[in-house]
Amino acid sequence: MSNPKKSKAVRAHNARQNAPVKASDLPPCQIYLITPPVIDDLPAFATQLEAALGAAPEDLPVACLQIRLKDMNGVPYEDSALVQAASIITSICHRFGVNVLINDRPDLVADCGADGAHIGQDDMDYYSSRELLGGDAIIGVTCHNSRELAFKAAQAGADYVAFGAFFDTQTKTPKFRAEVEILEWWHQAVEVPSVAIGGITVDNAHLLIEAGADFIALSSGVWNHPKGPASAIAQLSQLCMSYH
Repeated sequence: MSNPKKSKAVRAHNARQNAPVKASDLPPCQIYLITPPVIDDLPAFATQLEAALGAAPEDLPVACLQIRLKDMNGVPYEDSALVQAASIITSICHRFGVNVLINDRPDLVADCGADGAHIGQDDMDYYSSRELLGGDAIIGVTCHNSRELAFKAAQAGADYVAFGAFFDTQTKTPKFRAEVEILEWWHQAVEVPSVAIGGITVDNAHLLIEAGADFIALSSGVWNHPKGPASAIAQLSQLCMSYH
């Protein structure tokens, strides 16, 4: 990810040097893309994805893309179909220097050629995921609205923690609602980067960027944008830069 570890390293370096961490010392907030839960037309999506990734400025590329394919017409993706789609998506992302995470399935990361996994509280636990994927893989953990879960993930070694949902979302029915204050608190208290997720759009992303989110995660807010995904990425990139 261009890169949770980079943000973490910058903060850790300043802490070791007993230097104050200024906003200008940290990378700007970056975009964390999530695929739609269903991709009916993979070639068409690939074209959209290329345009979206290409719309980000070279000095602030999209940080990563999480592949979150859940089902096709109510039927869960078979592993072979998921790997096939993910491999194509990963190849595109890597051409743009964008890292790829597989949602829920650390066991498929290697098969997809991806860079790591995002795990929820009901998925494979962090320690098992790290043992499976190795030290270089990116592993992020869903922490909902819980400071306790976030601390636990950070102490275990997670590369980022994800808070949300912050807003109503078209992608899924959130079990938890997070308040912006948790991002402000985490930004001040902990070096491990945060990802804000849930109902984020071009219109409300500034609230989370201002609060100190290191990454803003979007799915429908990009893919369903009325002017297209590339326009959404361009606008979001400008927002990220303007609050740096």
